[in-house]
Amino acid sequence: MLDLAVFGSLFLTLFVIMDPPGITPIFLALTSGRPAKVQRRMAWQAAAVAFGVIAVFGLCGRQILAYLHISTPALMIAGGLLLLLIALDLLTGKSEEPTQTKDVNAALVPLGMPLLAGPGAIVSVILAVQHAQGFADQVSVWAAIAAIHVVLWLVMRFSLVIIRVIKDGGVVLVTRLAGMMLSALAVQQIINGVTQVVSGA
Repeated sequence: MLDLAVFGSLFLTLFVIMDPPGITPIFLALTSGRPAKVQRRMAWQAAAVAFGVIAVFGLCGRQILAYLHISTPALMIAGGLLLLLIALDLLTGKSEEPTQTKDVNAALVPLGMPLLAGPGAIVSVILAVQHAQGFADQVSVWAAIAAIHVVLWLVMRFSLVIIRVIKDGGVVLVTRLAGMMLSALAVQQIINGVTQVVSGA
């Protein structure tokens, strides 16, 4: 019923892109000064918003591509380039951390989108759903999507504990490792897209 290879591949891809360890200091910055009850509510709100955006693109991504006349290889190459840009930000530490605001629910914007449900995650899910063949693959894809959002919720929910354990240095180390892995995934995706273009020419 569950294809572990499909599940593991998408889960790891989304884990690297969404970067649960790296989101911890951002979540703390956005929710600082609020009661613990509010922080817990914002954690599940951010995860729910991200899941909703990802689910919409997962369900309607094929129709969106058909309407815009975008081929899969083009999407793979564009997605690879987007992932590479995200990877460079992770590796160099140049990604900007948003500041706290009291007037806007930070769980919705920018935490839910675009920090969690960003272009890299959206493209990866569209491709995964599009390439899933058979009921088992579809179940595996959606199980991976659900699992990564549960992980994101848990990380944000217990972020105060996590940050005490791994410290700022640990977050930086994990973020750099995630950037290195993501850059390799991005290059491979670009290569796959170019290969499909060449073979179809």
